[in-house]
Amino acid sequence: MNFDALLLSLRLASCVSLILLVIGLPLAYWLAYSRWRGKFLAEAVVALPLVLPPTVLGFYMLVAMGPRGPLGKFWQAAFGHGLAFTFTGLVLASVLYSLPFAVQPLISSFEGVDRTLLHASATLGAGRFKTFRRVILPLSLPGVVTALVLSFAHTLGEFGVVLMVGGNLPRVTRTVSIDIYDRVQSLDYAEANRLALLLLLTSFAVLSVVYGVNRRFGQRVWSSWPAR
Repeated sequence: MNFDALLLSLRLASCVSLILLVIGLPLAYWLAYSRWRGKFLAEAVVALPLVLPPTVLGFYMLVAMGPRGPLGKFWQAAFGHGLAFTFTGLVLASVLYSLPFAVQPLISSFEGVDRTLLHASATLGAGRFKTFRRVILPLSLPGVVTALVLSFAHTLGEFGVVLMVGGNLPRVTRTVSIDIYDRVQSLDYAEANRLALLLLLTSFAVLSVVYGVNRRFGQRVWSSWPAR
């Protein structure tokens, strides 16, 4: 069994989910509380990967990362090597592809916070950042966990974008989904079945553990508030 491909997929999913958490928190906060009339355009851009075919997104990312693309030229000038068909390129493409899976749960959680608590925090003299850190974020932790697990699980099993941007380089860009595809193409169904089953069990275990912790943590958060 090719554990290198599985470890590469886990590494990719971990990097992407952490990066998306850093990017998604301020972006989701702005989308949830901004009063800008054109906000729907930003929401459409964030949600675009949900409806866009992965090959289309992967193609344009590949063009942007190529030697003549803006990202490729910048990366070549800054680091002396190309960006396409590298692990870093996979991370950047996967961050864009999994963006809505991190941002949308955060938006829903932020919008679900009782606005009277925000007004009370402002009345007590707390600024926006302090209100976010002391009120919004603690009450939205279930959404934060959901954003992490969805972006992790989505990245773990992605195929089209990875194939377009990273190709199939062993120990560099060959993720477990690409390896399964190779096994099927070579008629090695037994090994493909083992890898697919391993990926299935890994994804199920991650989802089960995180959603279980999320549910119990959410109950502790709300039980800390006095009953009325």
